[in-house]
Amino acid sequence: MRRLLSAFFFSFFVSLSSADVNPCILREIQENAYVCECNITYCDDVAPLGTVGKNQGVLFYTSQSGSRLQRSDFPPNSTAAPNSVQFIIDASITYQTIFGFGAAFTDAAGINLDSLPTNMSDFIINQYFSTDGLGYTVGRVPMASCDFSTHEYSYDDVANDFNLTNFNLTAEDFRYKIPYILKAKTAAGGSLRLFSTPWSPPGWMKSNGRMKGGGVMKGDMNGQYYQTWAKYFVRFFEEYHKAGIDFWGTTIQNEPTSGLDPFWKWQTMYLSAAMERDFLKGTLGPTLRGSPFAQNLSIMIVDDQRNNLPAWPDTILLDPDAAKYVSGIALHWYEDIETSPSLLTQTHQNHPDYFIFGTEACTGYLPLQGHPELGSWPRAEQYANDLIQDLLNWSTGWMDWNLVLDMQGGPNWVGNFVDAAIIVDSSRNIYYKNPMWHVMGHFAKFIRPGSVRISGEFQNLHDANVEGVAFKAPDGSRVAVILNKDAVSQPRSLNFANHSQNQIK
Repeated sequence: MRRLLSAFFFSFFVSLSSADVNPCILREIQENAYVCECNITYCDDVAPLGTVGKNQGVLFYTSQSGSRLQRSDFPPNSTAAPNSVQFIIDASITYQTIFGFGAAFTDAAGINLDSLPTNMSDFIINQYFSTDGLGYTVGRVPMASCDFSTHEYSYDDVANDFNLTNFNLTAEDFRYKIPYILKAKTAAGGSLRLFSTPWSPPGWMKSNGRMKGGGVMKGDMNGQYYQTWAKYFVRFFEEYHKAGIDFWGTTIQNEPTSGLDPFWKWQTMYLSAAMERDFLKGTLGPTLRGSPFAQNLSIMIVDDQRNNLPAWPDTILLDPDAAKYVSGIALHWYEDIETSPSLLTQTHQNHPDYFIFGTEACTGYLPLQGHPELGSWPRAEQYANDLIQDLLNWSTGWMDWNLVLDMQGGPNWVGNFVDAAIIVDSSRNIYYKNPMWHVMGHFAKFIRPGSVRISGEFQNLHDANVEGVAFKAPDGSRVAVILNKDAVSQPRSLNFANHSQNQIK
């Protein structure tokens, strides 16, 4: 069985009985494909870590054969067993600080939450965002419609409304986004970093006349259309503020390179790195800084595949007039299989003052895969592998895509169906937790904001199928996440050693 392990050590534990936790109702969808099934009266939960003391630890593991964040006491300095993995931690060697993990509040997510009884949708939000659940601390909010909407819409579809007189939030915001964002904020104890992303300006601002399909902004760079688009950002933040929601950050454009394709199936707009730089320094940056609702936003550039590294950040961040508005570099994962994660490290070395953050990932996006695969372990393993590799290469966090989707992988107005960590069957008032949900838990629940990545190395192991990453938590405890991608043929036990000169709590 393949396992994903989160190990806490050099802390202390209090033994927990099985009565303390609601176990997973395990359903085998097909051979070695298991989900946890939740209904209107019952859902499993995650065992609490408990209180932890010096030189003791707790282990959580998830396996292909059906274990899901299963908790056990863990002795960190046990005698090495045959075929054991020796993982050596050194907290004196530090790297990036983590600020969180999360997912997106799309229209589709809200529609699926809204399709369930309130107690069920509330429980999903709590299990994602409360510290009793996965403890998500970041949320992404599309600015108007995206492909995971039921139709194409902006906040001002009145042509040539350069004063944005007709700007307004929509029914989707008030029914499917704002209520669940507010609930998530409460579940997270008020500490929720929200960032926005536009897929396209209103169609009347674009060269092709529609939000859908490739095109560029009309007019000259930083001319009337660009100025109106920057004001559109500000109006979005103003209106959400009126609804009780303030944002931590924004990206400039979702996947701007897709705007080169005139036949792109959903909303987009093309920006090159140079265009993004010029828009940011000439119009968007000054406009946001001039708004009381947007002046402190963390602005992220790129928001596209990592094959744009390091050239795209170089183009923008080597220009001081643009760089002064930038806080970080946002990345998507869809072409990660074709590119090395070392591009993140190269980008960090070029621009160490700017954080790197993964802002979108999902499975089931490839041709012939466009639907949920309930219980898929390979999809969960994709998540774990990418998370570990990104974190080993200076990423400060990682975002799943839709919080929840339906059995088809939508709704999605252009049929771009994908998978999600939670899949809803509203006809039966049931939802399923895919293994991806528990994978996200190994990271989000235990690598808390403020954790610092530290050195973690395998001793005498030359096996690419075993991966791991280590952190020092804000309370001084150590956290390691270990993935064995070949556990069926090569089961391994864990053995940890601490080589840090730092005092252990």
